[in-house]
Amino acid sequence: MEVKEIHPFDLEPARAIQIQETLRDHLIVSSGQGEVSLVAGADVSYAKGSDEIHAVVVVLRCPDLGIVERVAVSAVASFPYIPGLLAFREGPALIEAFRRLRSEPDVIFFDGHGIAHPRGIGIASHMGLLLDRPSIGVAKSLLAGSAAEPGVERGSMTPILRDGETIGMAVRTKDRTKPVYVSVGHRISLEAAVDLVLATARGHRLPEPTRQAHLLSNAVRKDSRGATPSPYVG
Repeated sequence: MEVKEIHPFDLEPARAIQIQETLRDHLIVSSGQGEVSLVAGADVSYAKGSDEIHAVVVVLRCPDLGIVERVAVSAVASFPYIPGLLAFREGPALIEAFRRLRSEPDVIFFDGHGIAHPRGIGIASHMGLLLDRPSIGVAKSLLAGSAAEPGVERGSMTPILRDGETIGMAVRTKDRTKPVYVSVGHRISLEAAVDLVLATARGHRLPEPTRQAHLLSNAVRKDSRGATPSPYVG
């Protein structure tokens, strides 16, 4: 996959925030994904207190969700861990993983937020812009705004609100399981994003793209002994 080299990543936090505020104006928060035959999940894992990170991308077919391709990259992050600026810490390794993909996913799910972010541009939105692909943020906790608890049944949802504006949706993907927090990344509508999350959630809290990415990133982290970046293909 091609990646737009819009900005450097080795920056001071104040400059990183300025870049976020500039990029936010370029986000497209309406549906434009077209037919979806391949979806990808992206995740990053690292041990607490460590700068070694393990970025993975898993591509799956739709609608059966069989795995088409898996890529993992291990690297040392140069940017500190700062909530709200994860794209600058995790972005370089994720970009390398996406560059190694042979397939071209139609929509990419990220373990993190899209526009449901303090500055309206979380990692799903940021990476969606760099990849120029429809992207969805699927997070396990809120970073911005608030949401009432959805009903206990799968498919129940409530809006994530900030200053009266809907910036995402709390979605119950499995009966009586904690919701996930879905927000638009780039080039997709919230309705389409929620529909895809529910369509790809098969008996687990996380939709299958990010669940498979989470499993792989944890496996790579546990297996890592400071090795050079390693591709995983399946």
